[in-house]
Amino acid sequence: MSDPMTPAEPTRVGVTQRYAGGSALAAGDGGDALLLAADLGRDQVFLDATLTDAVRVREALSALHEVVASDLRYKPKDQTAYLAYRRVKAQGATQGQHQAQQAWFEWLARNDPDAWMVLDPVVTVHPDGVVFEVFSKDEGTYAQLTVDKAAFAARGEVTCGTTNVDFSDALFDGVQRLRSDRETRLVVGAQAVALQSQTPEGAGPPVVTKQIKVPEAWLRGFLQVQSAALLADATVELAPIDLYNVLRQLRLNADQKGSGRGIRFELVPGEPPRLVLEPWEVVIESAGAPYGGRRARVIRVWGRRRLMLLRRVLPFADAVTVHLLGTGLPSFISLNCGPLTFTLGLTGFTASNWSAALAFDVLLPRPNPGEDADAQAVVAALAEAQVASLASLAKATGLKPADARAALQRACQRGQVMYDVASDRFRHRPLVGVVLDEVGLAFRGEREKQAADLLATADAVKIVREVPHPGSTEVVGDVAVAADGRTYRVSFHLDDEGRVSRIEDTSPFFRQHGLKHGPSAPLIALRTAFAQREAERAANRGKDRKRVQVEARTYTRRHPRGETVHAVSLDRTIVRVRWGERGEPPRQQRLHFDSVADARAAYFERVDALEAKGFLDASAGGR
Repeated sequence: MSDPMTPAEPTRVGVTQRYAGGSALAAGDGGDALLLAADLGRDQVFLDATLTDAVRVREALSALHEVVASDLRYKPKDQTAYLAYRRVKAQGATQGQHQAQQAWFEWLARNDPDAWMVLDPVVTVHPDGVVFEVFSKDEGTYAQLTVDKAAFAARGEVTCGTTNVDFSDALFDGVQRLRSDRETRLVVGAQAVALQSQTPEGAGPPVVTKQIKVPEAWLRGFLQVQSAALLADATVELAPIDLYNVLRQLRLNADQKGSGRGIRFELVPGEPPRLVLEPWEVVIESAGAPYGGRRARVIRVWGRRRLMLLRRVLPFADAVTVHLLGTGLPSFISLNCGPLTFTLGLTGFTASNWSAALAFDVLLPRPNPGEDADAQAVVAALAEAQVASLASLAKATGLKPADARAALQRACQRGQVMYDVASDRFRHRPLVGVVLDEVGLAFRGEREKQAADLLATADAVKIVREVPHPGSTEVVGDVAVAADGRTYRVSFHLDDEGRVSRIEDTSPFFRQHGLKHGPSAPLIALRTAFAQREAERAANRGKDRKRVQVEARTYTRRHPRGETVHAVSLDRTIVRVRWGERGEPPRQQRLHFDSVADARAAYFERVDALEAKGFLDASAGGR
């Protein structure tokens, strides 16, 4: 199994977008018209309506623009772009301002296309309203704005469908001029430019053509975020003031380097949820509805700074719903703003790291070409209804609800269907105007494909042992690569936040490159195999204790002076216990037993005792 010295550039999908002109806000004597030019290369979509609350739409579209332009990836200091700017500026000293600016833009497009590219929103016009979808530049944030039909009065016939709309900075500036004291029309479609030419400002602009090389990672993230919404494990109702208090704390206090940066959701059935902000341990007692889950638990999420993208929409929110997949997994925050619903989908971490991404991917089904019939049936039924619930689609197709759900998951990954997590319904929404290559999008690169082949080979990936350590778990495995005729020993430490460290890998790729070009195929295979084992354990937790040989759980209980934490782990014949107050050095105990059965009994005796005392299960990934 060989890899090139220098990894190839990410494969990109060529998507050409043609607009009859740029989107704009056209001002007239009778009011304003927000004209959104649609892609001429896609099926025609048309909506002409009068907005009943232009201010809410203005703030929601502004938040949408902030999401599509956001990029929170770490950027080291690099003088290359600045030196290039100085060079272009010197060369254009004798040019006019417009020519100099155009020269700089041309250099940027040639040398840093990712910085230049801002992908236009996907807009879907359905009988019940209009849906805007965007994905951030750093591929870590998804946003969906649903404008219910109660928010506008249609003028004439509506043509349903999905398209892209031009969403430039010029349009953003125009949106800021929307006011409640002027009638505002919303026009979506190619005809919007024709209407613009009828305004007092004169003829519309010429055809605008965008040739975009869309990164496959963007498409893959857009597809998977829909499937991830189907995996929501806990639903929490918050009051808008709770989210405001979170944003206030983040705005007034900078993150502390080396300290926790998460939000812990403490969920107790029948009680309002509590939000704990790290590392300050600020507890926000929610004013929302009591948690309706069956058991007490703690779910920890990261990437909280991205919640600032909601600040323009929050004043209009009547209720906030948070959908949690689990500790370190994606989450969805939906703001109900009357006739508008704004949903923010966040990955487990702000910076996408490969270990967190793999732990997420393993929860999603890979497309299976042999099961296309069910997927085609639900897509056909949804294309006719445009928007429908799971129950109605199962009835229309004659499938069992579980089979219909699996088929809809596959359709989501193929870009044909989207899941509206806020309304718990599915929508017919082709992501792009071409059929996506699901096989090509199934893997991020050749090494990930090789890792999938290793996992599909019987006994090729074996987890030799798991050793719990304070704050992490050491995983050791053997990966047999038939192409090389060798078995490689791979090990790594996985901390409570799902991050991989202290890697040992005997494969040639790792010995030659380390992690400079990403993880090796054996390392990816072992990490994925361990994620699969963890998912299986989480699903079967509490069902069959007699088979448990290795497990670790963390329990917490809050008291007036702080929080007590107990960590209990079982490693075959060894039981380790750590306990103490959060933020202080814990006390530790290591117990050895003669047999696995005796150690298992002692382990679960401690677990049952902690749960009986009211401790909450805060185990990472626990369900």
